[in-house]
Amino acid sequence: MKFPIVAVAAALLALGATSAASAKGCIKGAIVGGVAGHYAGHHGMLGAAAGCLYGRHRANEQDKQQQQQSQVNGQGKL
Repeated sequence: MKFPIVAVAAALLALGATSAASAKGCIKGAIVGGVAGHYAGHHGMLGAAAGCLYGRHRANEQDKQQQQQSQVNGQGKL
């Protein structure tokens, strides 16, 4: 049972080592996922890991949308 948790934690550490800026969204997602995982069968660590991954994914999507929006606004002013 502990092996999947260790594997997920190792994956998160490998992904998190890229830069501090890429951790945006991870903490909020980890908190929400950890609470949800705890109440859904005492899998708080697994929920926190999944929440962190989802939070980072969502933050990256929002950054891409903001960049596209700024490019559209910047081109419209020319």
